[in-house]
Amino acid sequence: MSPTNRLVQIADCLVARYPNTDPFLTHANPFELLIAVILSAQCTDERVNQVTPALFKAFPTPLVMGSTTSDILEPYIQSITYYKTKAKHCIATAHTIATEHGGRVPANLDALVALPGVGRKTANVVLGQAYGQPGITVDTHVNRVSRRLGMTKGTTPERIEKDLQRAWPRAWWTDLSTRLIQHGRTYCHARKPNCAECPVGGYCPSMASASRVNRSSRRASR
Repeated sequence: MSPTNRLVQIADCLVARYPNTDPFLTHANPFELLIAVILSAQCTDERVNQVTPALFKAFPTPLVMGSTTSDILEPYIQSITYYKTKAKHCIATAHTIATEHGGRVPANLDALVALPGVGRKTANVVLGQAYGQPGITVDTHVNRVSRRLGMTKGTTPERIEKDLQRAWPRAWWTDLSTRLIQHGRTYCHARKPNCAECPVGGYCPSMASASRVNRSSRRASR
């Protein structure tokens, strides 16, 4: 099977297994999504979704959030990992949006990554989910799953993103990223991947390699 055909088969399997690509983080507008993604770094989406309703009720706009101080905002997010640093980033980002972007979250990559606490991953989430601009989100799951599936040999998020941009049709970028995240959470775990039940196991070179090693080990032990 050619690399292109294998990729299409993998994508088809993932679409069938994960038909829902709704955002993981609850939000009502691009500003709420941006702040939620900043908070989600090294933290579960479930935990973020627990704290953001009260946070956004108290600080509903960039102007309001950007005008507050860390000691006022921190209690709203203190159950989030690294909440002190994230509070500073949220306030600084909100202030920048309010004063330099007319209160509107920018809809281009360069402007987004210039905001405090915003990297390419966060920017691509906002562009894809808030503005419908295709983007590849390379989080820990996409990093792991795409490498195991032989889509990239990159070792940095930037390299992986570029490899996947070349390999995937642009229209796939946002939704396939979401499905790889779902797959990493459901089957392709970091320590103990559930290869036996994996819906794309038949197309996974890592699974095939592991099977060959296991067969060789069994033969050697006889």
